[in-house]
Amino acid sequence: MNISSSYVHQVPHSLTCSTDTSPSNTMTIVSDDPNMWPLINFQMILSYFTVAALTAVLYDWVLAFGQEFELIWRKRWSLMTVLYISVRYTGIIYCVIVFLSTLPSFSVTDAGTTYYLVQWWIPVIVNAMLGVIMIARLNAMYQRSLKMFTFLVLTFLAKTIASGLISVLDSGHISGEELVLSNIHWCSYQGVDLLMRAENWIFFTAWEVLTLCLAVWIAARHFRELPSTGSVVGDCFTVLIKTHMLYFAAFTAISGLNLGLLSQSISESTSVGAEMYLGILRVFSFVQMFLLGPRLIIGVREYHDALVANSNEGIGVITIAFQERAMS
Repeated sequence: MNISSSYVHQVPHSLTCSTDTSPSNTMTIVSDDPNMWPLINFQMILSYFTVAALTAVLYDWVLAFGQEFELIWRKRWSLMTVLYISVRYTGIIYCVIVFLSTLPSFSVTDAGTTYYLVQWWIPVIVNAMLGVIMIARLNAMYQRSLKMFTFLVLTFLAKTIASGLISVLDSGHISGEELVLSNIHWCSYQGVDLLMRAENWIFFTAWEVLTLCLAVWIAARHFRELPSTGSVVGDCFTVLIKTHMLYFAAFTAISGLNLGLLSQSISESTSVGAEMYLGILRVFSFVQMFLLGPRLIIGVREYHDALVANSNEGIGVITIAFQERAMS
């Protein structure tokens, strides 16, 4: 069976199935054409990166579960608790879903539209929750300044609404079809607007750059004002900046890789280079959202508990916003 080149070129990015489940659009294309083997190899290589990303997320969860139990589940529940649990466990579910889609025997028509929507919208929702966490951290660093909080909330809402509308418009134009190539199930799609996706990532990147600049500026000001001997507050800022910088570094890599998809030599290729590129993008995406994201909360809570246990100054630090207003 012949498939047009424009249709095939969309296939390497496919992990979603058709949003149109009408009888006229649910036909599955079955082929043993050797010309399709490069696509099969592409999917297999990408699946290895998916397994690596899933392993990293699960390993981090198992490794940090003791901390999580002490610092999250046993503490008083708050907005930060809900956000941590939502990001961490939504991420695990999402990673498993993406992993299942790479299995050769997995039929993408089994889950239908629900499967498509889950894969499309979970990253959007998780990034919105991470934005709320960033607002809480900055609100703490700026000592609950009403002006700064208002500015952050309004900027975040504008960014979220704009990116949400772009996502709705983008997802509404996609159609897909299941392929069974040499007994391997997967789904191709067409109608993706790569320029629109790039615009969406520009909004995300602008927000992350803004939050980083605000965090670095207030931290630098505090460090200049603190005595050379240091203080508890200075150590708190150090912890916040370290976790923020690591998170931002991963996000920067993801943003650059996503913008690179505008190049047809990557987005319309099944070469080894394109395989590696998309695989690395997947690993960084999983790590940024589902590994480093939760650590934005648990890292600060771990520091606070150690401070209370080992320092007479620990009780005093509770009076500042890091614990009671931001990370609790």
